[in-house]
Amino acid sequence: MSMLMSRYKSSPLQQAKLLINYIFNSYTEFIGMPKLPLGANSLLQPIVRQASIFIAFLVTALLGAATGVIFAYAEDLPQITALDDYQPRTITRLLATDGQELDQFATEKRVVITYDDIGSKLRAAILATEDAGFNQHFGLSASRILITAVRDLLTGELAGASTLTQQLARNLFPIGREKTVERKIKEALLAIQIERRYTKREIFTFYAHQIYFGHGAYGVEAAARLYFGKAATNLTFEEAATLAGIIQAPGRISPFVNSKRSLQRRNFVLGRMETEGYLSEHERSLAVSQPIITRGHPTSKQSPAPYFAEHIRQKLQQTYGTTALYEGGLTVKTTLDPELQALANKAVDRALRRLDKRRSPYRSPTLNVLTTETASLEEFLSPRWHLPFAQDDIVPALVTELTGRSARIRIGKVFLNLPQKAFAWTRQTSAQQLFKVGDVIEVQITELADGLPTQAVLEQPPLVEGALLAVDNKTGEIRSMVGGFNFDRSEFNRATQAFRQMGSTFKPIVYTAAIDRGFTATSTFIDEPVTFEISEDQPLYEPENYDNEYKGVVTLRRALEQSRNIPTVKLVHELGPPVVVEYAKRFGFQRNIEPYLSLALGAPESSLVEITSAYSAFANGGVRMTPYSIISVSDREGNILEENAASPNQATRADTAFVMTHLLQGVIKRGTGTSASGLEWPLGGKTGTTDEYTDAWFVGFDPNITVGVWVGHDEKKPLGKGETGASAALPIWIDFMQGYIDLRGDRENPPEFNAPSNIVFSPLDSGIIEAFINGTQPTPSFSALE
Repeated sequence: MSMLMSRYKSSPLQQAKLLINYIFNSYTEFIGMPKLPLGANSLLQPIVRQASIFIAFLVTALLGAATGVIFAYAEDLPQITALDDYQPRTITRLLATDGQELDQFATEKRVVITYDDIGSKLRAAILATEDAGFNQHFGLSASRILITAVRDLLTGELAGASTLTQQLARNLFPIGREKTVERKIKEALLAIQIERRYTKREIFTFYAHQIYFGHGAYGVEAAARLYFGKAATNLTFEEAATLAGIIQAPGRISPFVNSKRSLQRRNFVLGRMETEGYLSEHERSLAVSQPIITRGHPTSKQSPAPYFAEHIRQKLQQTYGTTALYEGGLTVKTTLDPELQALANKAVDRALRRLDKRRSPYRSPTLNVLTTETASLEEFLSPRWHLPFAQDDIVPALVTELTGRSARIRIGKVFLNLPQKAFAWTRQTSAQQLFKVGDVIEVQITELADGLPTQAVLEQPPLVEGALLAVDNKTGEIRSMVGGFNFDRSEFNRATQAFRQMGSTFKPIVYTAAIDRGFTATSTFIDEPVTFEISEDQPLYEPENYDNEYKGVVTLRRALEQSRNIPTVKLVHELGPPVVVEYAKRFGFQRNIEPYLSLALGAPESSLVEITSAYSAFANGGVRMTPYSIISVSDREGNILEENAASPNQATRADTAFVMTHLLQGVIKRGTGTSASGLEWPLGGKTGTTDEYTDAWFVGFDPNITVGVWVGHDEKKPLGKGETGASAALPIWIDFMQGYIDLRGDRENPPEFNAPSNIVFSPLDSGIIEAFINGTQPTPSFSALE
C-alpha cells in the first residue's frame, strides 16, 4: 500500500480517494463479498449493473464527504517534515574516569538507539501486541476501524483502534489525547502522511523511542535498562513480552506496581507472538513458565557523588542552557575516580557519626509510621529496602515491637532483634527509653546471610557537617568530592560553596613567603606574649597561642609543626601583611584578604577547594593546577563541544615549594598531624582550628594527590571543646588516605618528593636532616635550637 501511496501527490483530494478506496476494498474483503465467476448468467448482469451504479454513487458520496473532512482539518495539521530532524529528548550522562555512569539529567529518561539495536525479539513482541498488520497497512487498519466502529455503536463510547503509526502521531504531535472524532480524524491523516514520507523501519524506530514504559522511562532502551539491567537487543522472549505488555497501561501493568497483572499481560503477549508466527509453541511454552525477574527498581540508586554531580549540573546549565542539559543527550566525561569517591563517602560518613556520638545524646526519630495516614506497620516500605544490602551499610529499620530491654525491628521482609549492646553508645539500658513502636530508625548492618541482614547496631544521622575534596597535583583534576553529610538533607556544597575562616591552614602561605625571602627552617623566633600597636584609633593587638602556653625560643620548623601563633604573627609583621596577601593571591585565593596581622591566624575566609588547590602546589614544584571537573562534553552525535586540560599557575619557586613540603612532612612526623604518621607514606599537611572550635581542617598531600577536609556546623557554633583539626578532621583524612594507598598497590615502592638540584640537605644536632636552598644552609658548626 505504501508503494501505491507514493504514486500520489499529497493533495487532500487524492488522500481522500486513496483512503476511501482502501476502506472500500478492505471492507469487501472483510465481509467476504464473492466475485462473479467468468461466464455468469446474463440475467445477473442488470443486477450487477445496478449494484455497481449504487456503489459508484456511494463511493462518490463518501469521496465528497471525506474530501470535505480533509479540507476542514488539513490546514490545522502539524508539519510532519519535523520528523526529518527528529531528536527526542534524551539523557545527559555524567561519566567517571572509568566510564561508569555517575548520574543522569533528563526530563524524559531516554536512550537513542538504531533500529537493529532494538532487537528482533522486542520488535516482534511489540508488533504482535500493538499492530500485527504494521508491515501491510498504510497507517490505518480498515478491519480494526470497522470492528471498533461497530463496538462503539453498541456501547456508545469511542474505543481505540489505533495502529502503531497512529499511536506515534498521537505521541509526537500536539493533537490532544481526548477521545473525540476530530482527534481521530487528525490522527488518521497524520498517520497517512507519516507512512508516505518514511519507511517502516524509520517509523518503528520513532515509535520505539517515543513510547512510555512507566517510572520515567521513555523508549525501549531506557525501559530495558530499568526493568532488566540490559540493552534492548539482549532481551529474552519473556523479557521482551513483559516490556511490550507494559505499553498498554504503564501505570498499572509495570511489574514494580502489579507483578501478577504484569505476568498475565506478558503471557498474553507471548500468545500473540505465537499466533503471529514470531515464536514456536515450544518457545512460547518455555517462556510462559519463566517468572518475571527484574534487575532494577524505579527507586533508582543515588549517585555515588551527588555533590559533584550537582556541581557539574550547574556548570552545564550555565554554559549550555536548560534545554540542552535536560533534553540534548550530552555526554560529559568527568575527572571523578569512583573508587576514591567511595572511600571519601565512607570516610566522611563514619567520622561524622563518631563525632556526633561522642558529643550528642541519642535523638528521637523524626518519623513514626503509626502517626501518619499513609502506612501501617505491615504496609510500610522504605525505598532503600529495594536496593542490595552490603556489610556496614546504614539503612532504615522499622521498630515493630519492644520486648524487655531489646527491640524487634524490620528491614525489608527480615525481622531482627536489636539487643541492648547494639545501642550501648546511647548510655541507655532499655530500648523503651529510646524508641516507640512504629519509629523508623537507622541501623548499621554488621552481619549478612544470603544478602540479607542478620545483625545490626543502632545509628543516627549526625547534626555536624563535613566536606572532603581530592585533587590530582599534576593536572588539577578533582578526583573526589563530598560536600556534606547527606545530599538529600542539604544540597549546599561545603566543598565549593562554603567560605569559612581558615585557621592555621593558612600558615603555610605565610611560611612560603618567608622561605622565599631568605628565612630557613632553622630561623628562630621567641614564642612569648606580645603586643602590636596597629594605629592610634585601633586597640592594641595581643595574639595568643591556642593552648595559652609559650615555648620561648623556637625554630621556624618547630613553630609550623606545633602551629604556634605568636611566631607566625611575628613573621607576618616582619614580612609585611601586603606581602603575605600577594602570596595568597598567587596560591589561588580569590576573595579579598585584608592586609592585617590577624591573617597569620587564618582570619580570612576561603573554600575547601581553594585551600586544597593551594596545597597541591607544594607537592608539584610550586605549580598550582587550576582545579577542574569536566574533561569533555559531547553532543548526542558525538561532536565535541568542550574539552578541558591542565592549566598551570606558578605559585612559588620550585626550591621554595620543596622546602615547604619538607617542613609540612614534619607536621605529620612530629607535629599536630602526627596521628597520620602510622600510614608510613610520604605525606605532608597541616591542621587548622578556628576560635571556639567552630571549624576543623586538615589539608595534606603525597607526591600525586592533595586532599582537604573540613568539619563544622553550617551556622557558626562550636563543635565541642577540644575538637581541633587533629581530632575532628584528620581522622577523615587518614581513613581516606589509607584506602587510597591500598588502592595504589605499591606500598613497597612509594612515590617520592623530588628535590630540585639546588636543594642541600644538612644534618642538625636535633637529628633532623634539614632541606635548605643552596646558599642558605648553616655552616658546619651551626647548632639549631630545638
